[in-house]
Amino acid sequence: MSTPSSSTSVPEIVCIGETMALITPTDAGLAEATHATVGLAGAESNVSAGVAATGHRVAWASRLGDDPLGDRIATELERRGVELWVERDGSAPTGVMFKDPGVESSRVYYYRSGSAASRMEPGFLTAERLEGVRIVHTTGITPALSTSCREMVDRLFDDARAANALVSFDVNDRRPLWSREDAAETLARLADAADITFVGRDEAERIWGTVTPAEIRAFLPNCALLIVKDGDVGATAFDGDAEPVFVPAPVVDVVEPVGAGDAFASGFLAATLDGADLAARLSAGHAAAERVLTIAADLPPLSPLV
Repeated sequence: MSTPSSSTSVPEIVCIGETMALITPTDAGLAEATHATVGLAGAESNVSAGVAATGHRVAWASRLGDDPLGDRIATELERRGVELWVERDGSAPTGVMFKDPGVESSRVYYYRSGSAASRMEPGFLTAERLEGVRIVHTTGITPALSTSCREMVDRLFDDARAANALVSFDVNDRRPLWSREDAAETLARLADAADITFVGRDEAERIWGTVTPAEIRAFLPNCALLIVKDGDVGATAFDGDAEPVFVPAPVVDVVEPVGAGDAFASGFLAATLDGADLAARLSAGHAAAERVLTIAADLPPLSPLV
């Protein structure tokens, strides 16, 4: 794993989680397609790329297979200004995600069991490693990857706080990865323990049965700053015992909703690093999400490699 040059020269934010190669057919569904594009898919790397685009220094921490798909992911993130805190594994592959386009919606298929990232273990990022970092961000996808990843995230919360960093957590429930019972308990515990938690109102209702932002706040009373996203309605921030702050979502002609939640988190966290007030941070989240909602990819395109 590469290391920063010194504790006085570290990223402002570190995002940790798995990124997969994304295979998307371009001429038909998976069963009939003969052509496809290769990209990348990962909530935490989406956030890191979004923060990097605002000019802040950010690192993405994970494990990749020592294979061409791992090379491709690393190259793309470096092109986007993201620093890599990455281990390469010669005995486990980079995960792969296939998107199967449909007439009304797309389905996705994960091939990530036993991936290099699923082998992350407690202590993957130590308090010493995180010294000087302001925010450590992860999502509910990471603890769903394996038992060792779940234990790693628990330890990560402690190590981040020992390094005086804020813990940011996006619930990001992924149904195919684990049972609803496991997800409900683990995601509630982590969301309530974080300093900043992002959760969609719809996913909270699905996994916890909480319907309104106020009900979600009552369910997660210990999280210092809770952000409840409600699609095209808007986002509500609960900061301690203060009155909640609501900012409506802009009207957007949506091309593809996937990736918008990650973009919102990146905009909010970048504005947090800037010292913006709560309403401005919510607005920055909406603006970042809007840019992704109007394109088909999770991340805006870059200029071609030369």
